[in-house]
Amino acid sequence: MKKYSLETGVGIFMVIGLLCVGYMTVKLGKVSLFGDDHYSLYARFGSVSGLRVGNPVEIGGIEVGRVEQLTIDQEKQAALVQLKIRKDVRVYDDAIASIKTAGLIGDKYIKIEPGGAGEILKPGGSITETASPVDVEDMISKYVFGDVGKNGKNSKKEEK
Repeated sequence: MKKYSLETGVGIFMVIGLLCVGYMTVKLGKVSLFGDDHYSLYARFGSVSGLRVGNPVEIGGIEVGRVEQLTIDQEKQAALVQLKIRKDVRVYDDAIASIKTAGLIGDKYIKIEPGGAGEILKPGGSITETASPVDVEDMISKYVFGDVGKNGKNSKKEEK
């Protein structure tokens, strides 16, 4: 009788352990099993250089979603970004989405400047106002090779 109670205790301990491992896998993997508490929005950018699937989406410095998918819109020749936004967050149709860099050389993320004067975007809606990231490499190469002021007022040729 004592032998069976020990085996039963070990079995219950193993089941609880496996349930805990399963729960942590779902939570840490950001997998949803019983329903999705997010909705999709889309934004078109001229360039999504450095942006990856899984990068955060922020409003006011608070993470409200993730980049779900990156594709190309062949008709408009632009990068189409699918965003997964929490259901409790409202995004208006006059919002502005821009790609920013966390720190000097950090990962990219999408920053949404909330609107408020327009209507609330429905799931599957599009943010029409977007801003592509600044290409730091292009700016550095222009500075190094002296192309900074060729079209502007700071050009040495215009001063002479």
